[in-house]
Amino acid sequence: MRLLKMANQSQKIVYKLVLTGGPCGGKTTGQSRLSTFFENLGWKVFRVPETATVLLSGGIKFADLSPEEASKFQENLLKTMIQIENTFFELGRTSQRNCLIICDRGAMDASAFISKEKWEAILASNNWNNVELRDNRYNHIMHMVSAANGAEDFYSTEDHACRSEGVELARELDYKAAAAWIGHPYFDVIDNSTDFDKKMNRLIACVCQKIGIDTGDRLNVNSKKRKFLIKAPLAPDSEFPPFQDFDVVHNYLQSDLRKAQVRLRKRGQKGHWSYIHTLRKFHPTNGQSVEVRTQLTHRDYLNLLPQRDDAHLTIFKKRRCFIYNNQYYQLDIYRQPTHPRCRGLVLLETYSAAYDQTILLASLPKFLTIEKEVTGDPAYSMYNLSLKEDWKTSKRYYAGTECNGHTKLTNGHGNVKICHSKMNGHSEEKIGLACDKINGCEKSEVRKTNGHHHVNGHGVKTDRNGITRNGNAHTNELQDIKQRIDLGSPKIQKVAVKI
Repeated sequence: MRLLKMANQSQKIVYKLVLTGGPCGGKTTGQSRLSTFFENLGWKVFRVPETATVLLSGGIKFADLSPEEASKFQENLLKTMIQIENTFFELGRTSQRNCLIICDRGAMDASAFISKEKWEAILASNNWNNVELRDNRYNHIMHMVSAANGAEDFYSTEDHACRSEGVELARELDYKAAAAWIGHPYFDVIDNSTDFDKKMNRLIACVCQKIGIDTGDRLNVNSKKRKFLIKAPLAPDSEFPPFQDFDVVHNYLQSDLRKAQVRLRKRGQKGHWSYIHTLRKFHPTNGQSVEVRTQLTHRDYLNLLPQRDDAHLTIFKKRRCFIYNNQYYQLDIYRQPTHPRCRGLVLLETYSAAYDQTILLASLPKFLTIEKEVTGDPAYSMYNLSLKEDWKTSKRYYAGTECNGHTKLTNGHGNVKICHSKMNGHSEEKIGLACDKINGCEKSEVRKTNGHHHVNGHGVKTDRNGITRNGNAHTNELQDIKQRIDLGSPKIQKVAVKI
C-alpha cells in the first residue's frame, strides 16, 4: 500500500534521456532545442557531454589503437562515462525543480565499437550486466538517424573536429548505435523522413509524450501505438535483423480502487531483471486512462506478489525487440502455461504516423505474416487475455472503446457485452507524468494510454543489489503457477502445465 500511496503523490520529475545515433544525426542541435523547450517550461536541464568526444579531443585516434588497446579504451571510457553521468544524476536528484538530464550517448554505445565477446568480457570483469546498463539506468533512449541514412545530401563532417567518417562508414556506425540499444523498454527512432526542423519537432514531441507534457497540436506529431496479429510459425532467427530477446512475466494485483487495473511486470535477460508496478485508472466519462508506473526493487516486487488477483492467470512471454527500416518493433510471443485463448498468440507492436492502412502494412517487416491490425481491439488486451473466466459471462471483461466512443470496464459491475472496437486502424495513446529514480532511488512514470503493459515473479537468490544470480526465477514461477492455476469457470478446460 505504501507504493500505491507514493505513486499517487505529486512527485518531482527527474527524467534521464539518452540521445544516440550515427554521425550528423542532429544530436547536438537536438540537445539545444530540448534544453530551450524545457527551460521555457521552468525545468532544470543538465547536458551530459559525450565522453568519447572529451577523450578523443585529447589526441586519441581510435583507428590507430590495437584491438587490445581499443577494448581497454572502451572499458575506461565506460567507467568515465558512468562517473560523469552519476554526478549529473545526483544533481538532478537534489534539484528543487523538475529536471531533464540529456546524455550525449549512453553506456550501451560503447558496445557498438567492439566485438560481442570483448563486450561480454568487460561486463564480467566489472560485474556489470546489460539490463542494468541499458534498461534500468535511463528512462528513455532516442536514436537520431544519421543524415548518411536517408538525407545524404545534408551529410557533412566539416563542423565536427572529431568527425571524419565517410557516408558508408557513418551509415554503418548508425546501424551499430541503434543495435546497441535494442531492448530498452522506451526506445524511439527519429529518422530522416521529414525536413530537419520537423525532425527536431518530432524529437521534442516524442520526449514530451513519454514524460506526459501535453503540447496539443503545437508540435504536429501524429505517431500512435499500433498492434498487429502475427501468424505462426515465425520465420527463423536468421531472417530477423539484429534483435534482443527478453523473458517477460505479467501479473495483475488485487485493487480496492473502482475502475482500476494494477499489475506487475518482470522483464529480464540471463537472470538479470527489472521490475515495474503499474496502476491504471479509467476516466469515468471520456474513456481515457492514466497509468502510474513505478520502478521497483527486487524486494518490493516480492512483497507485492502475494497481492496477485486470482481472477487472472500469470502471463509468460518472450519479447523480441528489433529495428526494421528505421522503425522500432516489439514482438510478443506468448508462452505456456497460459489460458487456451493465448496459445500460439504472437503480437507485433510499433508506433507509426501512417494513417493509410495500405502504406502502413507495406512498411511492416516482410519476414512476418501479418493477419490483421488489432489496435484497440479488447480481445487482444493483456487484461482480458489473462482472465480465467469465459468472456461471455465474465463481469471483469474490459470492453475497451466501443463504436459510440464510450468505454466499458466492468470490474464486478454487471455483465458485459463483448464489443471489438474498430478504430480505423488508429489507437489513442496519451501519456501522463513520468518520474524516475535509479541507483537506489525510486523510478515512476505516469502515463495516459489506451494500451497495456504488465509483469510477475517469485523468490530467487539475489546479491546485495537485488540482481538475480542463479537464473532460476522463471522456473520458480512456473512451479508456483502449478499451485495457483485454477480457471474457475466450468466452461473452460484447465490448462496443462508443462515444465
